[in-house]
Amino acid sequence: MKLAARVSQVTPSLTLAIAAKAKALKAEGIDVCSFSAGEPDFDTPAHIKAAAIKALEEGKTKYGAAAGEPKLREAIAHKLKIDNGLDYKSENVIVTNGGKHSLYNLIVALIDPGDEVIIPAPYWLSYPEMVTLVGGVSVIVPTDATTGYKITPEQLRKAITPKTKLFILNSPSNPTGMVYTPDEIKALAQVVVDADIFVVSDEIYEKILYDGAEHISIGSLSKEIFDRTLISNGFAKAYSMTGWRLGYLAGPVEIIKAASTIQGHSTSNVCTFAQYGAIAALQSPQDCVEEMRQAFAKRRQVMLDRLNAIPGLSTAKPDGAFYLFPDISKTGLKSLEFCDALLEKHQVAVIPGIAFGADDNIRLSYATDMATIEKGMDRLEKFVKSRI
Repeated sequence: MKLAARVSQVTPSLTLAIAAKAKALKAEGIDVCSFSAGEPDFDTPAHIKAAAIKALEEGKTKYGAAAGEPKLREAIAHKLKIDNGLDYKSENVIVTNGGKHSLYNLIVALIDPGDEVIIPAPYWLSYPEMVTLVGGVSVIVPTDATTGYKITPEQLRKAITPKTKLFILNSPSNPTGMVYTPDEIKALAQVVVDADIFVVSDEIYEKILYDGAEHISIGSLSKEIFDRTLISNGFAKAYSMTGWRLGYLAGPVEIIKAASTIQGHSTSNVCTFAQYGAIAALQSPQDCVEEMRQAFAKRRQVMLDRLNAIPGLSTAKPDGAFYLFPDISKTGLKSLEFCDALLEKHQVAVIPGIAFGADDNIRLSYATDMATIEKGMDRLEKFVKSRI
């Protein structure tokens, strides 16, 4: 069978593959410590589930508007104005099947073959694959620990060419957990305005911050940058709603209309009754978010302390999200070999950094219970010591 050429150009998701392998081993009765999936281990808060159940009981089980339930679009626009200083109306918002889908819709709507998209590395692994699927060109800009794994204004300016259409900004970051400071965001915004390109700000981890770190939405800084900004966000991480598949894209009306047209011919509307759970998530007290954030903060510190005590590993302290991104170069292994051996010999699942454009690193998620963290760190320490 001859498949479309675009399929061969895309790499399957390593995060999903390793998470699936870890689950399969567990199903066989093997004791696996998995730090692979970026998925909170908490249940979805009860009041959010209750709102969806109520919607089901009220018969909200039919097709809805492709761009999302009007009440949810209004609630998202209100959230963006109050929380992020972004003056959007409901017509500036589309509800999507997860945050990933919001980014895919945007790239399909905006990027023509040959258009360039600037992506700082380490990056979330799906960014360049989405660009590839539409025939765009990913311009990867490497960063390292010396800049906190963050792109500088000088790097961004140097990467821009006449073919540049979009810059992807992710703060807090997956996989590094790093957060751009307000001054850093302002400096990047000026480069975007000067070059007259678009920026999409992936803010899915915005509520998971530590040690006084501040999230600034780039579009809030001025009208000039606001007009060039798209916001990608969702409910998966902050509200532990990964399986609900609820995300959104906000931005200029023309782009949102284009994304709605694309969605109308692909998935159509997001699950109708699930959207009422999202409304409850936004309009209810945010205590549940803070409780989970505090738990993540404790886990982060334990895992960070354990990792930095292992000779041969070095790990920067993240300001947000729920990941650590240690440098493994002193082990003499590249990331895929490291991760394969760790899972096979010590039953610990982590993600190779090559998936994120950084082959000397691995990603660990601490969105799991403390007992698993302690056991997994014991096994990781034993493995690294056997290599050094």
